[in-house]
Amino acid sequence: MPLFRRGRNDEPAADGAVDEAATDPAGGGATAAATAPGRPTGPWDVDDVDDEVQRLDLGAIRVPVPDGCEVRIDVQDEQVVAATVVDGRSAIQIHAFAAPRKEGIWDEVRDEIAESLRSNGGSAETADGPFGRELRARLPAPDPSQGQQPARFIGVDGPRWFLRGLMTGAASTDPHQARRLEDVFRGVVVVRGGEAMAPRDLLPLRLPKDAMQQLEGAAQPEPEPDPEPQKPTLDMLERGPEITETR
Repeated sequence: MPLFRRGRNDEPAADGAVDEAATDPAGGGATAAATAPGRPTGPWDVDDVDDEVQRLDLGAIRVPVPDGCEVRIDVQDEQVVAATVVDGRSAIQIHAFAAPRKEGIWDEVRDEIAESLRSNGGSAETADGPFGRELRARLPAPDPSQGQQPARFIGVDGPRWFLRGLMTGAASTDPHQARRLEDVFRGVVVVRGGEAMAPRDLLPLRLPKDAMQQLEGAAQPEPEPDPEPQKPTLDMLERGPEITETR
């Protein structure tokens, strides 16, 4: 799991429907942006944002990293699936999914998460939060002796995308400690792209270029006659190389 410092997996299955906006000659972006609920101040579609905030470019999402926070890149089945921003004893894991052009999916997904949690020994209740309706949950701990762990699921429907955040640690119950991670989520920019994707498919993420360059440098063998440079592989990523970003 690559790690990025500045100063200091459970995605829903595709339902098989194809995103109709990808075949719309006009792109559908303006109409979808106008009808997508819950985004008056972010998260942002790439076509909507115009600021000078520095963000970590992970392909389909660009994530702001406040001073003192770190970003962990989550890899599953040899694919980058999420980014987790860690702030002390709190963290928010961010997933981005494709969504239909004409309607959001958060209401449906929220109900599915709540049902799954309850059937697996956890609990969840719907509450109002800074991004609209969210889930206040308690997750079964891997070690039963540790009881349940508090968590918050937040979601925002955008134009042909859906962004979900899972907040854990102190920020899941303390509004004051949650504020900075909420600002991170609010500042995410989604780059949906125009390709056809089934709703609920994960949007493709990648490591930033500087991380790939550092991995390439770390992976090169000792000099030999006519060496063939060793390319980074996802096996390396799963072993958890650490990449430090400072400013």
